[in-house]
Amino acid sequence: MRIRLALLVILILSVVSIVPSVAADSHADRFALVIGNAKYPDAEAPLKEPINDARDVADELKRDGFSVEVGENLTGDAMRRAFDRLYGRIKPGSVVLIFFSGFGVQSARQSYMIPVDAQIWTEPDVRRDGFSLETVLGEINSRGAGVKIALIDASRRNPFERRFRSFSAGLAPVIAPNGTLVMYSAALSSVISDNGSDHSLFVQELLKEIRVPDLMAEETLNRTRVGVTRASRSEQVPWISSSLAEDFSFTPGSSGAPPQSPGPQAKNPPQPIPEPAPPQSPGPQAMNPPQPIPEPAPPPHHEPTPTPHHEPPPPKQAEPPTPPDDKQAERKDGPPEKKDGPSFENDPIIKELTDKLAKNPDDPNTYYRRGQVFASKGAYSLAVDDFSDTLRLSPKDVEAFNNRCWARTVIGDLQAALKDCNEALRLRPNFVDALDSRGLVNLKSGMAKNAIADFDAALKINPRLTSSLYGRGLAKQRNGAISEGELDISNAKAMDPNIVKEFASYGVH
Repeated sequence: MRIRLALLVILILSVVSIVPSVAADSHADRFALVIGNAKYPDAEAPLKEPINDARDVADELKRDGFSVEVGENLTGDAMRRAFDRLYGRIKPGSVVLIFFSGFGVQSARQSYMIPVDAQIWTEPDVRRDGFSLETVLGEINSRGAGVKIALIDASRRNPFERRFRSFSAGLAPVIAPNGTLVMYSAALSSVISDNGSDHSLFVQELLKEIRVPDLMAEETLNRTRVGVTRASRSEQVPWISSSLAEDFSFTPGSSGAPPQSPGPQAKNPPQPIPEPAPPQSPGPQAMNPPQPIPEPAPPPHHEPTPTPHHEPPPPKQAEPPTPPDDKQAERKDGPPEKKDGPSFENDPIIKELTDKLAKNPDDPNTYYRRGQVFASKGAYSLAVDDFSDTLRLSPKDVEAFNNRCWARTVIGDLQAALKDCNEALRLRPNFVDALDSRGLVNLKSGMAKNAIADFDAALKINPRLTSSLYGRGLAKQRNGAISEGELDISNAKAMDPNIVKEFASYGVH
């Protein structure tokens, strides 16, 4: 597993409510839960869009007759309480809408909404700290809701993604009960970058269409998808799934009964749910896991299932000769190492892990996690030390070998990094992360052909591995295949516009 500084991506879950049309019961109760999560400690900076978007969506839903609860920057406990309050209000036949904006993670073909205090280092942590969209919709359905609507603006690259790679980027298709309408702000397994403004393109287009009288819910979302696609020049194409059996309209016009006005409150901004103090450690699982559901066949564009034993990795390579002055040059080109000591004294996650090690100094898992935290914060030498302690206690930890390889590569210790990557691949042939890491070692060492071989092997296993695609493009250009390299680089940038910045942070331009 390679740890990288990833762009901050926000997962915000907003519940959007749709008002019944003439064909539906105009007196059905309508409830909405709108969540905007922007301040994730693992991200480099708060997201600009989720809070403003959540407030605007909540205001519109109130005008359309929804009873709305708004949550901003909710911890896991606060999200759980908000969902419990929503569940408790549902009556048979109710219309229930969820809007979420923030970070979302796809794992085991399910999409999870992430609270601001989630501590995600491995895939099981996603299921422990995240909220499964399928579970939420299933619970709403079990309470008797007639119409279930979920609008999820969480297709952003998140800071947890490269701590493990057993999931795809973006969100997964949802297996929802009948009478459900789900919309993601982007296509399945794809991510989008924030547009730099205070509101997302998705919400801007959504609010335009919601305000059109007598427009059925499915048509409202279809028009939203068309608007987003056109405005983004097809770079962002929302995804919709519907099993509605009745017609519903966000805003009934003259042909239908107008929604009950909530009165003067509709003009006032919704009151946010107070955010409790973040816990020192992740609490119990946010929700009960859903009963196992047979997984559908993945869409054609999903990543293929790896077949590790069919494609042997390139043979173990000789260590690149790195003269002392070249090695110093690599270190100079790499990212600056953050100062050790006082700068981390007040970091709550590092303090918690350090306290655990004080009580149990022979815990390799805690050393490993603290190494991940140090690496994510740019303290690469400290990360190397912790990964070394992990390997001292667990000599065959393939993840620790790969992460130490990557951290050493970033700071320019290339010979030692190559040894670590070779050992990771000896222990786990065709380990895609180690192939990707070794490709970076070879790229920084000036061994373009070896880098291309490693990136090729990684991309055969995971064709959507952006770092390998971009790295291969750079290696091809350095090897003289300019046009081929430009194509790889262009495709990688289309998948992740921040990949150039990421490689620059490694000292690779």
